[in-house]
Order: sequence, then C-alpha cells, then structure tokens
Amino acid sequence: MTGTQIALGRLFRPGSGRSFITAFDHGTNLRVPASFGSPVGMLGKIVEGGPDGVLLAPGMLRAGAHLFAHRGAPVPVLRADWTVIDDTWKRAAGEHYKVMLSPSEAFAMGAGAIVMYLIMGPADGEVFADNVAQVARAAQEAHRVGMPIIVEATLWGTRHADKHDADALQHACRMAFELGADAIKTEYTGDVESMRGIIGSVDVPVLTLGGAEGERADVIRAAKDALTAGASGLIFGRNVWNTPDPVATGRDLVQIVHGEL
Repeated sequence: MTGTQIALGRLFRPGSGRSFITAFDHGTNLRVPASFGSPVGMLGKIVEGGPDGVLLAPGMLRAGAHLFAHRGAPVPVLRADWTVIDDTWKRAAGEHYKVMLSPSEAFAMGAGAIVMYLIMGPADGEVFADNVAQVARAAQEAHRVGMPIIVEATLWGTRHADKHDADALQHACRMAFELGADAIKTEYTGDVESMRGIIGSVDVPVLTLGGAEGERADVIRAAKDALTAGASGLIFGRNVWNTPDPVATGRDLVQIVHGEL
C-alpha cells in the first residue's frame, strides 16, 4: 500500500467504506453574500456536522486551521485550481481554467487530498488541452508526495447543453481515471442505472456532487439514489452550508452516507 492510498483511506470510514465531504470552496468563484457572516464561523458549523472531509480553498484552511488540528477532525481537502462558475458570468462558465497551487504546496499546508477540475466541452480547445495537461502533471506530483488527487469531472463547458448527459459524463470520468485520479467527483445523472454504468466504468471511488441548493426532499432523494447506484460517497456544499441549520443538515447527510438513516 502506498502513502497515497493510506491518505485516501482516511477519507473513507471502515464499515460503510464511504465518505461524506462538505464542499466549502465556493468563495473562490461564487458570490457569497455578506449576510453569511464570518467564513470561519460557518466553517466551524460545517465541522460540527461531522463530515469525513471538508473541501476548501487555501486561504480558508489557513484561517481555520485550528478546526483540523486535532485527532478525530475531518480531513482538509484543498481546491487546487479555479474556473468561472458564478451566475453573473454564465456565458463564460467553464471557459477559463487556472491552477492555484501544487500538490507539494497543498501537502505543506496540511491537506489530506486535493481536488482539481476536468471540464469537458469548453469552446476553446486549448483551454481543455491545458486543463488535461495540468491534471496529468498534478497527479504525477501528487503521487510522488503521497497526496491523493480527486478529479472533478464536469460538463461545464459551453459546448455541452445538458450538464447531466450520462454518455458525456462517463467519458469525462474515464478520462479522469486515465489521467491518474485516485477518486472522482462528478454530477449525479438523475438516473440510478446510468449512474451505475458510469461508476462501473472506472476503478476508483466515485463521489457525486450536490450542485445548486434544492428542496430538502429532492436533495435527500438524489443522495440516496446516487448511493444506490454505487457511489462511494457525496461531496455536497450549498445543500449543507446554505440551509437554515447547517449542523443538522450535515449530520443527516453523514448518517445517510454511512447507512445510519
């Protein structure tokens, strides 16, 4: 077993073999209103919900490091790159891509894993080619330092009208696997059978993302269906921290993922 495999295993609970990660990296590319108050205060609520990991940006980890600096804390997972997803930039969503930090830098900050985008279908083929090359290089460096890389395979480029197209998502996930992903974060297709096919086509854990916030019943249904399809866990953000009670919501989703609810 390699150092990367040991580090990845810390995200998954024995027994269920699954992971619930709360995503809180949105401030790098989504407008978070001032009414949400202290970012570190909200991070504290997220941690109180008991996730296995928290996905966050470098500045947030630096500011909230004390929340992770004890035994039993969730694993800090760092967002290592950037794209446009803010609603005010809708026409450009997925059309820009930049790397923010290297796996070695993430390791030095105390991260237990990194997440990088693989965005299918941007209008400019050079943007996609650069994205592929950056993910491949990061995977090689990550494995040298024992850092797992989770690749977020999406259809956010403007060439894809249907962001949940099962065939295109399967292609994206297979590419992510071939580029060296230790786990994959991707959209739930909305259909158990098509999602099962995607998960079965790669030999690494697949975790589904939550996307924009929705009604509680719909979020729980999608979570349970993704797990039924064979997902190894969930990475949900706004459907946790943008709810009336982030702590309770987080705890409920943790219980769903681990078969306790």
